[in-house]
Amino acid sequence: MIRRVALLCLALLLPLVAAGQARAAGYRYWSFWDRDGSAWTYATQGPSTARPSDGAVQGFRFAVSEDSGDADQPRGAADFGAICAHTPRQDGTKRVALVIDFGTPADAPAGEKPPGAARTACARVPEDATTAEALATVAKPLRYDTNALLCAIAGYPRRGCGEQVSDKATGAPSAAPATRNDGGGPSVGLIAGGAAVVALGAAAVWQARRRRA
Repeated sequence: MIRRVALLCLALLLPLVAAGQARAAGYRYWSFWDRDGSAWTYATQGPSTARPSDGAVQGFRFAVSEDSGDADQPRGAADFGAICAHTPRQDGTKRVALVIDFGTPADAPAGEKPPGAARTACARVPEDATTAEALATVAKPLRYDTNALLCAIAGYPRRGCGEQVSDKATGAPSAAPATRNDGGGPSVGLIAGGAAVVALGAAAVWQARRRRA
């Protein structure tokens, strides 16, 4: 009896695990980052509203990611002094160091490939300029969708904008992104489902032993 219950629990749990893995999909998009000292932090504003100060370092990375917790960071040098070494300060303007990482071939849309390695640029713009305005001075053409989402930098990619992609591990069509717990582990739904199955199994085992007694 106990063996039968264990097999039943396993049969119920496997679909939950598979569902959790199927939801481990992502979106292909340009993520936006701020440089905080020696580390990148995911930006809390979009480039069209962020207004960096003189000396800021900001980055963009094209990749497939599930959420901000697992997003790939920009690669390459990210030092303001080095990037803007030949761009002196001028009254009424500010300098923003930008790191633009086109990502890897694995994350590129079908039929496209990254136009090169990560590049850096120093944008000199008016003091009240946004990051989007700074980016436009050094990496045209930019492309946005109707919701003002940044779709392409320097013309890459040619098509698409934040589209959901197939699961990277299996190639299966992706579902809605899973809700992750604070530790970035399995989805909350998967944990709850597994706990329910274990609880049912424990109850069945207890009843079986009670009948024997």
